[in-house]
Amino acid sequence: MKLVDILLVEDNEGDILLTTEAFEEGKILDRTRVVRDGRSAIDLLAVDLKWDTLPDLIILDVNIPRMNGHEVLQHVKQHTGLKHIPVIMLTTSSTESDINMSYQNHANCYITKPVKAADL
Repeated sequence: MKLVDILLVEDNEGDILLTTEAFEEGKILDRTRVVRDGRSAIDLLAVDLKWDTLPDLIILDVNIPRMNGHEVLQHVKQHTGLKHIPVIMLTTSSTESDINMSYQNHANCYITKPVKAADL
């Protein structure tokens, strides 16, 4: 089976741990790379594009430093070489404006982080 290459853009160590543990428990064969801010995500995607090593999936928090998740999403979905990559917004924000903005910018899915780790 092919590994799923996941780019996780998340600045909270606890959420990084919970997300990667959820992949393990779900028996998802993955290679997860983690970046902790939006600018680093854009920079990594530029390198991946150059070397044709793009992720199969991007999981993106809305509230991240140096470029928020909406800005990263806009960049990804407006870039010809990146827009085919599915993007899941995984965030604590349940505000209607964040949800609407995410879908207006072509997020593939919007998930509010659950309160309990087991629910993730």
